[in-house]
Amino acid sequence: MRRVFGVKKDKEPPPSVQDASDRINKRGETVDEKIKKLDAELARYREQIKKTRPGPAQEAVKARAMRVLKQKKMYEGQRDMLYNQTFNLDQVAFAAEGIKDAQQTMSALKSANKELKGMMKTVKIQDIDNLQDEMMDLMDVSNEIQESLGRSYNVPDDIDEDELMGELDALEADMGFETEGDGVPSYLQPDREPDLESELNLPSAPSGHAPVPAGRANVQAEDELGLPAVPRASLRG
Repeated sequence: MRRVFGVKKDKEPPPSVQDASDRINKRGETVDEKIKKLDAELARYREQIKKTRPGPAQEAVKARAMRVLKQKKMYEGQRDMLYNQTFNLDQVAFAAEGIKDAQQTMSALKSANKELKGMMKTVKIQDIDNLQDEMMDLMDVSNEIQESLGRSYNVPDDIDEDELMGELDALEADMGFETEGDGVPSYLQPDREPDLESELNLPSAPSGHAPVPAGRANVQAEDELGLPAVPRASLRG
């Protein structure tokens, strides 16, 4: 039977968009090479036309140049067609990549949605509200405890605020009298050092000559025998 009908061949997979694009790009490169060769040939014919004189020789060169120019136009048309095909394939590839990205995004969103639903089952808004109410109650109790512990035991409860204000005004008045002289209250002025000499009443230090008593200020000096001493000036005279 196999000899009569043959064996079914496996079909080759269809080319992908990238394979088709690569193949067209190679064809475009081949066409570009041909156009470059024709451009070089046209440049050579142009130089020959400039050098030759008008006549049959120049007309023959022009005819060859026209043939090369027609080929160039034909290849340029093929190149433009290949570029258009490549552009279309690029658009298809871009659209295909966008669809793949969308599929991946949808899969990720579905997975996240499933996980979020599972997590929401363990969290209830009523439990959160109850927890917040309990926390507020605990904070109120804590504030009451702090206020109770912060009370002073020595301050009586029956203090008259008007009486305290009167004492405060009197204190401000006293401070005003103290600051009239120096501009600074007495309790804010620095302590002055005591004058030790005035407090101890110490005598002054002795000088080079002993002081003469007041009773002996007019007493005349005496010699060794107890007689009045004679001034030296009178002896010399």
